[in-house]
Amino acid sequence: MSKTNSRSALALCALALALAPVGAAHADAAKDVQVAGRALTFLENGPTGKAVLGVVFDPSKPASVAEKNAVMAAIGGGMSAGAVTLTAKPVEASAVAGVSGVAALYVTTGVNVGAAAKAKKIITIGSDTSCATSGACVMSVSAEPKVEIVVNRAAAAAVGAVFKAAFRMMIREV
Repeated sequence: MSKTNSRSALALCALALALAPVGAAHADAAKDVQVAGRALTFLENGPTGKAVLGVVFDPSKPASVAEKNAVMAAIGGGMSAGAVTLTAKPVEASAVAGVSGVAALYVTTGVNVGAAAKAKKIITIGSDTSCATSGACVMSVSAEPKVEIVVNRAAAAAVGAVFKAAFRMMIREV
């Protein structure tokens, strides 16, 4: 393993330990977004510097709107995650086909924009594991009750996402 990959692996492990819960049983948008941002840095030719994360929600679903609001609040004016600083913009699910200027899409629970995002070759990240296991998202991230990152190989291939070897050793691929 190269020094860069070793450092990256060590950084992700340190992040996992830092985000390990102390007894909370509910999802924490700030921690999930931090893990998502860090995961983006493990992409070959992934974003660095400032990157916009589109937060996809369905305005007819109160839980989706609440999650969007929590993610937007967590990111605020910018959230540093390794080599990338995330900013966010809300994106209605019906507008994904026309979205531009985003490095990735954070898909709120219960929303499926997989086909539209794949057509635009945009990486999708969900906080719900079923988003990745179903192929609707490239990856799912969860910081609680423990850090878990699930990557869907087929969805990743469909958008041209290639992850560094160090990252692939620390995730679950489906």
